[in-house]
Amino acid sequence: MDFNSLYHSFWTFTVTGLANGSIYALVALGYTLVYGVLRLINFAHSEVFMIGTLAALVSLRWMGADNYGQVGLMLVVVLVVAFAFSMGASAITAVILERIAYRPLRRRNAPRLAFLISAIGMSLFLQELVAVDLFGHTVLGRTPSGTFVIEKTTLFHIFDANIRVDQIIVLTAAIGMMVALDQFVRRTRLGRGVRAVSQDMETAQLMGVNIDRVILLTFLLGGLMAGGAGLLYLITLERTVFNVGFFIGIKAFTAAVLGGIGNLRGALVGGLLLGVIENYGSAIFGTQWRDPISFIVLIAVLLFRPTGLLGEQLGRARA
Repeated sequence: MDFNSLYHSFWTFTVTGLANGSIYALVALGYTLVYGVLRLINFAHSEVFMIGTLAALVSLRWMGADNYGQVGLMLVVVLVVAFAFSMGASAITAVILERIAYRPLRRRNAPRLAFLISAIGMSLFLQELVAVDLFGHTVLGRTPSGTFVIEKTTLFHIFDANIRVDQIIVLTAAIGMMVALDQFVRRTRLGRGVRAVSQDMETAQLMGVNIDRVILLTFLLGGLMAGGAGLLYLITLERTVFNVGFFIGIKAFTAAVLGGIGNLRGALVGGLLLGVIENYGSAIFGTQWRDPISFIVLIAVLLFRPTGLLGEQLGRARA
């Protein structure tokens, strides 16, 4: 164990952990929304995130993003367009998943095991579709021309931590998206419909709520969040691959469980906390433990606090 590394670079590991955790939190929102409404763990959501990274990469290369590393108006325009591409691609993927994989099962009143098997099958299908037919098995990312998207220059310092431009963008964008989603669910008419279906689907249907539309909206919102996370992940790590969603999906699911599955604010807390714990653990035990730490946290939460830290269900949230 190396506690000296953590001691001497505590704030650096903290800031990096928060930036990574915000990406986990965005993906975790998709798991939380779908579980809150359908009581279903949508394992194919990790591939919705993967599609977002690929769409972001394609759009950035199409716009020649390597030429806009400096912060400025052009970079803002490039990022806005890339967000539109990545969020749109992931949202469309999520909606298609709901229409072709889950809605037919729901209309036949299929057992929950059938939904689970269908989710795993769609996850594998999307991975192989990208790997075999579209992009191959190679790692995709920055080109030899230099900086990819954003130069990782230091803006200012917090104690011993160098706060980089990309970290500020990732944290600001992620928290802004999470706050917007939280307010949408709590304050809009469509959001009240989502909460009503989450609390009691049959009663909501009797009250005139269109169940199919609400469920479709739920997948759409989760896809938008995953697509945004895809671009932020690409900004941070500058690479993607056909199975990039596997470990991110596990970490996002862990974040959702840690915060309280079905709780939007819990997903935010769980994601940020997991990112920090993961970074602290890798500093103490070595970087090879970065991914196993997520499994350890998941097991610990399921054993000792299965309802999560906050534990409140989506449908029971106050208006």
